[in-house]
Amino acid sequence: MPSPFFATTTTTIFLVVLFIIGTFVSCSEGAPRAFFVFGDSLVDNGNNNYLLTSARADSPPYGIDYPTHRPTGRFSNGFNIPDLISQALGAEATLPYLDPELTGDKLLVGANFASAGIGILNDTGIQFASIIRIARQLQNFQQYQARVSALIGEEQTERLVNGALVLITLGGNDYVNNYFLTPFSARRLQYNLEDFSVYIISEYRKILMRLYELGARRVLVTGSGPLGCVPSSLASRSTNGECAEEPQRASAIFNPLLIQMLKGLNQELGSDVFVAANAVEMQHNFINNPQAYGFVTSKMACCGQGPYNGVGICTPASNLCPNRDVYAFWDPFHPTERANKIIVQTIFTGSDKYMIPMNLSTIMAIDSL
Repeated sequence: MPSPFFATTTTTIFLVVLFIIGTFVSCSEGAPRAFFVFGDSLVDNGNNNYLLTSARADSPPYGIDYPTHRPTGRFSNGFNIPDLISQALGAEATLPYLDPELTGDKLLVGANFASAGIGILNDTGIQFASIIRIARQLQNFQQYQARVSALIGEEQTERLVNGALVLITLGGNDYVNNYFLTPFSARRLQYNLEDFSVYIISEYRKILMRLYELGARRVLVTGSGPLGCVPSSLASRSTNGECAEEPQRASAIFNPLLIQMLKGLNQELGSDVFVAANAVEMQHNFINNPQAYGFVTSKMACCGQGPYNGVGICTPASNLCPNRDVYAFWDPFHPTERANKIIVQTIFTGSDKYMIPMNLSTIMAIDSL
């Protein structure tokens, strides 16, 4: 069983991070900076609830550990990564862009544009039907700015957007729900794994440049997680519980290419606009040595069915673990809230092994001057 001391220590560290960042925020002028979120199910906090799609998390047991103990559309048992970053910013959580309550002053907090199932490419996630692809998310960001301009004027809106923190998470689905979706997927017939990775990185670059054109000046870009080690991959591709080789190779190719591309963009722009979060390295720590992080297992999902609870999706009929805090994975694809806390701690305080060129605490300190 995990050490109670470790569980207490991780909570204490997270509270200290909140205090430090809160100090930075209080030193800056006005309210906490706005926060914008783009990407897929790892960061979607409910946009897909409003869509005709199977990529939804709006039924139990999702949200079992959320303050309301009800599903919210987050692919988690509780808080997800954007929630935890908002807490550290000293701000309320951003609302999904499609939420009717996102009006008036709530717009000034920011917005979450993410949609489960999407990828860098338009043909990623086609099996999920109506999802908000990244081009549409960026259009919604433009629309958001027009709405805020009507509220506080163009100049103030530009200042709000330029001063905001932006999080974008893309890439994993381009492998899981596109390249590896079937043994003979169209993209697999078109590209080998290396060339496909180079292609999606080149497309990602265009997306990030468009985000910059729309006013984003501090953009946290998370790489893919260890795709071969999630319970879904263990259930479908592993024979002995080891991480599945091909998806794991995809992560090993994608993440260094992403970091290299972001460094190039920053050089071109003459500023550290884009910050890489090496998610695969962050998660390898607790996947390779779960007990050291207070987890009983990093192989078995808390909610699911079949081997490693990694088959299909999490539903009310699934197996459900009694204590989510001792599981690294909530469902076949997504981390638990507690694993998300470890990831966010690393985003804020991690070394340049994880955060390139600097961690989020450093960014907040610099930006508060």
